Amino acid sequence: MVNNYTSVTLKERPDLKEELNKLHSIGWVKFMRESPISAKYWDKLLSRFPGFQFILLDEESKAIACGNSIPFQWDGHTDSLPTGWDGVFEKGTLDYDTNKQPNTLSAIAIVIHPQHRNKGLSRIMVKEMRDLAIKGNFKNMVAPVRPSLKSKYPLIPMEEYIGWKREDGTPFDPWIRTHFKLGASIIKVAEKSMVIPAPIELWEEWTDMKFPSTGRYVIDDGLAPLYIDKSANRGVYTEPNVWMRHYLD
Repeated sequence: MVNNYTSVTLKERPDLKEELNKLHSIGWVKFMRESPISAKYWDKLLSRFPGFQFILLDEESKAIACGNSIPFQWDGHTDSLPTGWDGVFEKGTLDYDTNKQPNTLSAIAIVIHPQHRNKGLSRIMVKEMRDLAIKGNFKNMVAPVRPSLKSKYPLIPMEEYIGWKREDGTPFDPWIRTHFKLGASIIKVAEKSMVIPAPIELWEEWTDMKFPSTGRYVIDDGLAPLYIDKSANRGVYTEPNVWMRHYLD
């Protein structure tokens, strides 16, 4: 457990931008860093919403974790939630462009340095993000949660997976369970939360696999199979996430 830590926003410490990006570069597998939406909007996220990007520093002032979030406007109805990670990232950016008043904060990512995982930081990071939402006077905080063990069960539909429970009745998945224990509830599955299309040669490079024919392939750290279309020279990974809501009152 990390006891001596400091949380700072990118607005307070713009000099930590590269440290934040470095955490992302080592915290995800290759293909997860290739989202077209991320490529299009990442720099805008950091420059337009620095007060909602934060870094956790240890007692030696080293960056050990970071959290990213984006404000957007939501009417509170389940059906009007964005498609997922891609959708809320884009909506938050476009809401800013069109001067729509945000009332909800959505998580984009929480990344913990591999050397500091399993030390209780996940709970701390979610609480820090909730605190930012409360300080920002938002009505809601939501998260398109990426279940941490789903990659071990890529062929199980997400709707079924989120119904799995432990003997104590809490969610089977550790990351969903962390949110649940902090008071969050599941809203619905985001079936097309993140979509990553790319030529087959890039997928072979990212996954260190060969794809000899058209079909669905299980890939390391994929929450669902990768679909390969040989005739189109294209692979598409469509990731399901889980929309969860934190109650701030």
